Amino acid sequence: MHRIVPLLSSLILSMALLAACAAPANSNTPPPPQASDTSATPADPSSARSGSPPQLDYSCSSNADCAVKNVGNCCGAMPACVNKDSPTDPAAVSAQCARRGMMGVCGFREISACQCSNGRCEEAAGSGQLLRKPARPSVPVR
Repeated sequence: MHRIVPLLSSLILSMALLAACAAPANSNTPPPPQASDTSATPADPSSARSGSPPQLDYSCSSNADCAVKNVGNCCGAMPACVNKDSPTDPAAVSAQCARRGMMGVCGFREISACQCSNGRCEEAAGSGQLLRKPARPSVPVR
């Protein structure tokens, strides 16, 4: 009996931790805004057929060369600052993740502007903010 009690309490604790990590059944949070260019532009027909993601182009010579595009990740959408003509294929990224059995950390920063910094497109200073904020302030531990 004494061996069963620790086993049961460990099982209950594990189930409680799993339940705490589960997504809520419904959410009042509005969906995240779409990136300014959500169209997926495959690199070339061969990459679309093979399902491999295209090589992203981050190069730039001015701020006008940069744009926020959905480049995708293992969790779904992922905005990033890339060259405005860079090919993107979020579906190929997702398919590659599925083939490899990979997962990603979900969530991303909202990017409102990009800039060219040392020949590379990057998020403009102060443009990003987390889309998911705590619903209520944390309660101090007593």
